[in-house]
Amino acid sequence: MFLAACSGNNNATDDKKSSGGTSKKKDQVLSLNIKTEPFSLHPGLANDSTSGGVIRQTFEGLTRIDKDGKPQPAMAEEIKTSDDLKTYTFKLRDSKWSNGDPVIAEDFVYAWKWASDPKNQSQYAYQLYYVKNAQAINEGKASPDTLGVKAIDDKTLEVTLENPTPYFLELTAFYTYSPINSKIAKANPNWYKDAGDQYTSNGPFKMTEWKHSSNIVLEKNENYWDADTVKLTKINMAMINDNNTELNMYKNGELNWAGMPLGQLPQDVLPQLKADGSLHTQAIAGVYWYKFNTEKPPLNNVNIRKALAYAINRKAIVENVTQGGQIPAMAAVPPSMFEENKKGYFNDNSTKKAKEYLEAGLKDLGLKDASELPAITLSYNTDEGHQKIAQAIQDMWKKTLGINVKLENEEWKVYITKLHSGDYQVGRMGWLGDFNDPINFLELFRDKKGGNNDTNWENAKFKQLLIDSGKETDAAKRTQMLKDAEAIFMDEMPVAPIYFYTNTWVQDENLKGVVVSGLGDVQFKWAYFK
Repeated sequence: MFLAACSGNNNATDDKKSSGGTSKKKDQVLSLNIKTEPFSLHPGLANDSTSGGVIRQTFEGLTRIDKDGKPQPAMAEEIKTSDDLKTYTFKLRDSKWSNGDPVIAEDFVYAWKWASDPKNQSQYAYQLYYVKNAQAINEGKASPDTLGVKAIDDKTLEVTLENPTPYFLELTAFYTYSPINSKIAKANPNWYKDAGDQYTSNGPFKMTEWKHSSNIVLEKNENYWDADTVKLTKINMAMINDNNTELNMYKNGELNWAGMPLGQLPQDVLPQLKADGSLHTQAIAGVYWYKFNTEKPPLNNVNIRKALAYAINRKAIVENVTQGGQIPAMAAVPPSMFEENKKGYFNDNSTKKAKEYLEAGLKDLGLKDASELPAITLSYNTDEGHQKIAQAIQDMWKKTLGINVKLENEEWKVYITKLHSGDYQVGRMGWLGDFNDPINFLELFRDKKGGNNDTNWENAKFKQLLIDSGKETDAAKRTQMLKDAEAIFMDEMPVAPIYFYTNTWVQDENLKGVVVSGLGDVQFKWAYFK
C-alpha cells in the first residue's frame, strides 16, 4: 500500500464526551485536516497516504472496496474471468466524468499505459506488474502499446494478466488502476496540478478548490453514477501540520474529525482521551519503520544495520511516546497476515545482540570503536510524533551503541522526494497495506530501483521467491515462499521495523457512515450527518 505521511497514532475514536465538533450539520459539510500538501493528485503519481486520502474520494476504479472490506463492481457493471483466470473482461456501466464526458474503456487503457511508461516515473508502476508486459514496459524492455489491456469498444475493457492473481479485483480498486480522462490528459499533460475545468474525476466527489499548502475543497460530483448514495455536499480539507492546532480546531467546532487516517492527534493527549472513553483503538495492516540507505556508509554494512535495529526499545516507544496501542514490530509483515509476526524475528530491545553486531560491523570497517564512526543522519518528515520517536531512538543508539546521531526534518513533499532519490542515510516511513496480502509488504523491496524501495537493497533469492510466489497456485506453498522471503529480508535488515500501526481519531457524534478499512484508508462516499 502506501507511504504514510503521519506518525503511528492511528487509532479510532468517537468523541462522545468532548463538547467539540458535535453541532448538528444539516448542511452535510464535513471539515477535517490532511496535515500537508499532497505529493500529487494524479492517480498514476500518487504514492502516499495524504494524496491517496484525497484521490479515494474523487476517483473510482473498476471496483471499489465496500463497507465490509470486499471489492464490489464500481465503474465495471459486469466482470467475467476466463477459465485459466488470466483474462478479465469488464463491461463498464454508463457513467460520466465530472465535466460530463463519458467514462470509456480507453480512459483505463490510457491511464494504465501512462503509469507503466518509465518516462512518467510512477512510483507505483510495479502495482501494475500483474498485468501482462507491465514490468517489461516499466523497465524499458517493451513498448507501452504491448500492455495487456485493450478497449474492445467504449464499454468493454479486456485485461490479460501475467499469472492468475486471486486478489486482482482488490487491486482494481486501488488508485493506480483508476481511469484518467484521456481526452483531457492528451490535450493538457498538466491537467492534474490545479483545481479547475481540467481536473476531471469520476468518483463520489470532485475537487473545486486547491490552494496549495493551504486547503482543498471537494464537492459532491453530480455526475457520479451512484450520486444518490452520496449525502455529503462538501468536504473541506485543511493542511495544518500542527497536531495541537488540529485538536483545538476540533474542540472549537471548526473540524468534525481530528486524527487518523488523514490527520494526527497529539500523542500526549491520547491517555486522557482513552481515560474519558472517547478514544477508540483499531489495529490496521501497517508498519512504521526506519529505512536504511544500504549504499551509504556505514549502512552498507549488514552488521551495523542489525546493531541499530536490535538496539531499539520498541515497547518503550509505544508505551511512552506514541501511546496509541501500537504493537512492537520485529518483522515486516503485519501479524494480521502472518500471525507468528506478533513475536517476530528477534527480541525487542536486544541490547546484548546489538553490541555484538556493532562489534562485528566495526571490525568489518576496520574501526576500533563507535567513536570512530561519523555521526549518522536520521531523517523524518516534519511532525511532532516523528520528532519524538526520532529523539527517543537517537538516545537509544547513543546509550546502547555509543553512536552519534544527527536529526534532520523536512516537509513531506520535500522529504519523500529526498528518500526516493537516495539523498539520506536513515529515514522514517510508514507503509499501510494497499490490499490484504503479505506480498504487498514484501514487493516494495523486490527491485533495487523499485518505485517505493528507497533502500537500494536487492537480493536475488528474495526476488526469485516473490516471482515464484506469483506463479504458485497452491496457497500453502505460496504462503511459505513469502515467509521464506521475509526471513531473508529480516536477516539482511534493509529496514528496521518499529511498530505495527493502530488508528486513533475523534469525531463529531452526529457524523455517521465513514468507512475506515483494516488497511487504514478512509472513504466518505457513505458518510452523512444525522
